[in-house]
Amino acid sequence: MSVKAPSGVRPAPSATGEAGGPSKRYAALAGLVAAAVALGLTELWAGLVAGAPSLVVAVGGVVIDEVPAGVKDVAIALFGVRDKIALVVGTLVLAGVFGAVLGLLAARGLWKGAAGFAGFAVLGTLAATRDPQASAVLAAIGAAVAAAVALALLHRMLARAPGAGAHEPDPDHEPATAEPMQPRGDRRVFLQLAGGATAFAVLSSGAGRLLTSRNAATVARARVDLPPPAVALGTPPAGTALEVDGLSPLFTPNDSFYRIDTALTIPRVDPATWRLQVTGMVDRPLTLSFDDLLAMPHEEVDVTLLCVSNEVGGHLAGNARWSGVRLTDLLDRAGVQVGATQIVGRSADGWTSGFPTEAAFDGRDALVAVGMNGEPLPLRHGFPARLVVAGLYGYVSATKWLTAIELTTLNGFDAYWVPRGWSKEGPVKTQSRIDVPAHRDSVAAGRVAVAGVAWAGIRGVSRVEVAVDDGDWQPARLAEELGSATWRQWLWEWDARPGRHTLTVRATDGEGTVQTSAPSRPAPDGATGHHRVTVEVG
Repeated sequence: MSVKAPSGVRPAPSATGEAGGPSKRYAALAGLVAAAVALGLTELWAGLVAGAPSLVVAVGGVVIDEVPAGVKDVAIALFGVRDKIALVVGTLVLAGVFGAVLGLLAARGLWKGAAGFAGFAVLGTLAATRDPQASAVLAAIGAAVAAAVALALLHRMLARAPGAGAHEPDPDHEPATAEPMQPRGDRRVFLQLAGGATAFAVLSSGAGRLLTSRNAATVARARVDLPPPAVALGTPPAGTALEVDGLSPLFTPNDSFYRIDTALTIPRVDPATWRLQVTGMVDRPLTLSFDDLLAMPHEEVDVTLLCVSNEVGGHLAGNARWSGVRLTDLLDRAGVQVGATQIVGRSADGWTSGFPTEAAFDGRDALVAVGMNGEPLPLRHGFPARLVVAGLYGYVSATKWLTAIELTTLNGFDAYWVPRGWSKEGPVKTQSRIDVPAHRDSVAAGRVAVAGVAWAGIRGVSRVEVAVDDGDWQPARLAEELGSATWRQWLWEWDARPGRHTLTVRATDGEGTVQTSAPSRPAPDGATGHHRVTVEVG
């Protein structure tokens, strides 16, 4: 039997979905703010405690590992080196939507919000367990505390949220027998809570990121004194660099060097505890400290590195002077066994590369590098040590944050990108690029400098040619060759006439093979085709 409320008594607002409870927009806002606080707390926890992971990074890492290779290709094509920023922003947006939904559910029953935040904690912890650098226990503690605080905040905010049908009590009509009403929602108090909690979320997240950036790896890198190389290259000859505005420099500055990898945030490896293992099919497995590596003979090499995802004319390429220990010195000490046909590089973040063993012994430059352009490796480029192998795309060779070199067979292991549809081996293709003028530039009629760079793995570049509007190929002037494993600058003086024109470039490698004009996408082993730009001459 139902019982009517006495006349004049209206349902009280509540945080549990009863009549007069929080309006939907305030409930959604409460959930959004609570989720932001939870994420901010996990960032602060990660900054304060070594081994504690950021859940945003952990979840983003799972996304990177699990999404199809085609999706990653699209992301790199759209965002380039900013693909990770886009992923973080996307993760935060989804977390905000998730929080808003939890707020709506909690307004109907707080237990629903509790279940949602518990799920948040569990999923974040599970994602963190896939990070070799993260502690599962610390991840669980951080996630649990963050979820509990967020739930308490959500309950508090819902209790103060204005209701969908909030009203003022009317003392002239309230019967004396009526029970006292619960305080109705207070918009001012609710907004104060929301503003304070949002500020806390921003500050805690920022503090966490700041603390993370000032960890032991950053401090230790600043103290590294690179040993003088036993084989030093000296200043490049004057003719190896051309002076043209807008032309890619001979050596790419470290802070401009492209970065493409699967690490959502930069692994920060403390060299004091870092160890490099040489293991697998070897006679004498090695374990080296960073000091051991610095004590070995060092060499300098000039090598251009390229990402296999680079489109024709793209900028996912860079040339640098690397210093470190020759890979063969380590392999000779370990004793490579007969039948070991593949070298696998393992990273601190779990990523792997793999390339034929013969590439370390065929005379090309192959280093365990600790220096880049005269300074210790930047954290974003692999500090404390990485692999640099000339003539191979980065996805098969350029392991950053290197922790292990494993000898195995080509059939015995597939590195990270191979099961995702990329080729087992990745020799660099011959490519050329027009840097100036840029696509859709406007230039004045008359003499115009057309310039760029060309590369061909370890085969060198012997010729570069430019064509205007698909006309005859005209030879460009080449800078002196810095090395067969580096890019080579080129320049062509164009007598430009008014109108819209298309410039096309092609290169010939040191073996006499002309760059193919047949276009292909980067997958599965590198893009092909000629780079073309359209310019307006007026």
